[in-house]
Amino acid sequence: MNPNEVVSKKDQELLLQLARNAIKTTVLKGRQLPVVHSLSQLLREKRGVFVTLWMEGELRGCIGFPYPVKPLGEAVQEAAICAALQDFRFPPVKEEEVSRIEIEISVLTVPKEMKSNLVKVGVHGLIVSQGHRSGLLLPQVAMDYHWDAKTFLEQTSLKAGLPKNAWKEGAKLYAFEAQVFSEADLR
Repeated sequence: MNPNEVVSKKDQELLLQLARNAIKTTVLKGRQLPVVHSLSQLLREKRGVFVTLWMEGELRGCIGFPYPVKPLGEAVQEAAICAALQDFRFPPVKEEEVSRIEIEISVLTVPKEMKSNLVKVGVHGLIVSQGHRSGLLLPQVAMDYHWDAKTFLEQTSLKAGLPKNAWKEGAKLYAFEAQVFSEADLR
C-alpha cells in the first residue's frame, strides 16, 4: 500500500456517502450498518482517517483513527458514527440535525516521528505524545486559526493535556499529511 495514494473523486464521493449513510442508519434508525462489498482496492486498504462534522459553520464532532488499523471504507463509517454520537465535547447528534450536518473527511498518511523545526503549517497534522497522554490536531486546524508552527505545536501539546512547551521538553512529536475533502467540495 502506498500511504500517499490520492483518493480519487469517485472514491471521495463514495466515502462521503458511506459516512452520511452510517450517520443516518444509526441516528435515525438505530440499526447496524450493512456491509459494503463493492469498494475499490484503495478503500479496502488500511488507512488512518478522521471524520469531522460541521453544522452551520460550527464544529459538531470529530473522531477518527490516526493509524491505519481498519480498511478505509470501514474506518470512515465507524468514525462518522463516533463523531455523531460519541465525541465527548458535544451531545449526540439528534434526528432533526442529521440533514443539517456537513461531513468532512481527512485521509491520513502514516504518522512519523518528526523534529519540530520541520513542521510545515498547512501541510502537516501533529500528534504530541508523552506517557499516557496524546493529542492530535489535523493540518487544517492550524490553517483555520491562522497559527504559526510554534502555536500549532503548543496547541497540540495542550490538546494532549500536557504543558504547552511539552513538544520541546521530552514529548514525542509525530507528523502526518491529510487529503481533506467534504460534501461542500463535491457540490
